[in-house]
Amino acid sequence: MRKEIAEKKNDLIAEAEKIGETAKTEKRELTDEEMKRVREIKAEVDAINERAAAEDEIFELGKEKVDSKKSEEHHRDDGGKAEKDENGIDPHERAAFENYIRGFVAHERAGELTPSTNPKSGGALIPTTIVNYIIRKVYDICPILERSQKYNVKGKLDVPFYPADSNKINVAYATEFTALTSSSGAFDTVELSGFLAGALTKISRSLINNVDFDLTGFVVDEMAYAIKRFIEHECLVGTSGKVAGLSTLTNGITAAATNAITADELIQLRDSIKDEFQQNAIWIMSPATRTACRLLKDNMDRYLLQDDISLPFGTSILGKPVYVSDNMPDIAAGKDVIYYGDLRGLATKFSEDINIEVLRERFADEHCIACIGWLEFDSAVIDEQQLAKLTMKAS
Repeated sequence: MRKEIAEKKNDLIAEAEKIGETAKTEKRELTDEEMKRVREIKAEVDAINERAAAEDEIFELGKEKVDSKKSEEHHRDDGGKAEKDENGIDPHERAAFENYIRGFVAHERAGELTPSTNPKSGGALIPTTIVNYIIRKVYDICPILERSQKYNVKGKLDVPFYPADSNKINVAYATEFTALTSSSGAFDTVELSGFLAGALTKISRSLINNVDFDLTGFVVDEMAYAIKRFIEHECLVGTSGKVAGLSTLTNGITAAATNAITADELIQLRDSIKDEFQQNAIWIMSPATRTACRLLKDNMDRYLLQDDISLPFGTSILGKPVYVSDNMPDIAAGKDVIYYGDLRGLATKFSEDINIEVLRERFADEHCIACIGWLEFDSAVIDEQQLAKLTMKAS
């Protein structure tokens, strides 16, 4: 029933918008007949909203009809708070969120949804538990971010930066009653600030009107992957004048050829990282580069790249996991095609929590709504001793 109601409401709104667009195109005022029809549409939409509101109230009343013993145990276990599902999402927030997107609940009464601070945006912020689930999923599907050294602070942050040849703090023998001579490895500082970015995902209204579709799961997946793709690109490739990521890394080796990698070069790259940083080291490359590495053999005619389901990402080179990213460049002259090492040598800083907002009206003429995620972050190398790169020979 709700699907039919939503479709009827969307059709009415579309009809009203068409009337307005026609008058605008013809550069004229609305006719009396058109004004009458617009008023009729508004009355019908108001009636639909009132009916949906009544159904929501009935639904809420029905949820209060619970067994008294179960209610008592629930109150004792969690202090009266609503139980969350396996993803940590409050069911009331899920229901309010989906009702708002589907148009069953007006913007002003979107349950637990917090209205946007910008009334012109035509949107509402996604509930906290759903946002937290999106953030967790971003970390789950973005090992570059998950394995990096993370900072969550506002403003600028200066982090000590150790170059690849730094010995950090020197330790020497001492003699009793003789003052120690202080010394430390050469280091500089890298400044992490914050760059604002937004991820926009459009959702078809036809899909939304399908009441059997897991709308929350779809929004979570789409937003998480959109944010993941952006963050991963910036961490690996960077953007000039913005986030640097691994693009400033100098530690590494240069291949002998412009279009091919050798097994010896992979061994040299691995051994360019000290043993103390090898435990959590991984390889990072593009799918095409992994295919090239899959064909390489050692001097005993054994393939260097092995399938190993016991390791993260399912494949390994010289015993270390191989992570494949579409953001990495393929083998080409002068390109940094492989990174290797412990990603704790890469810092990521978020200046504010990720905010995700639903925009229901902005893309009405495209028969879709949009979810937009805002984040402010920066990323840079803070310890070159933990990371190395393979650069193809310049042409």
